Amino acid sequence: MRQLKIGDKAPDFKGKDQDGKDVSLADYKGKKLLLYFYPKDSTQGCTAEACSLCDSYDDLLNSGYEVLGVSIDSEASHRKFIEKNSLPFRLLADTDKSVVTAYGVWGEKKFMGKTYMGTIRTTFLIDENGITENIITKVQTKDHANQILSLNK
Repeated sequence: MRQLKIGDKAPDFKGKDQDGKDVSLADYKGKKLLLYFYPKDSTQGCTAEACSLCDSYDDLLNSGYEVLGVSIDSEASHRKFIEKNSLPFRLLADTDKSVVTAYGVWGEKKFMGKTYMGTIRTTFLIDENGITENIITKVQTKDHANQILSLNK
């Protein structure tokens, strides 16, 4: 599994968002991108994380960040998740696992004594030139936006 480091060029990606529209890293050239990977739509931790980003969305935009979430769920699942939680940002449907693999966040996880493969919750802060400026691996789901905003103080 590839491990991205701060200072690395962010891997390019292409995919579809919740509405079937193309989305790629190139769409964010010249902008800062908060690219967050999460395991599954409409689960407790993922909903808390998305709602934290939603509640502080204006603050994140004012800090210069565009927000894009990524999970291996389908476009339809993302659409329901967005509608249910009134999320103002796009979600990339990485159903072929190409983006989670490129960013090194598809890996072995453990839960209740079982080992399985899944998305490792991680956030990448990417600068205007596509360079990884920060990586958050210990995501505080309920306070994730403040966790990100505090990095810029």
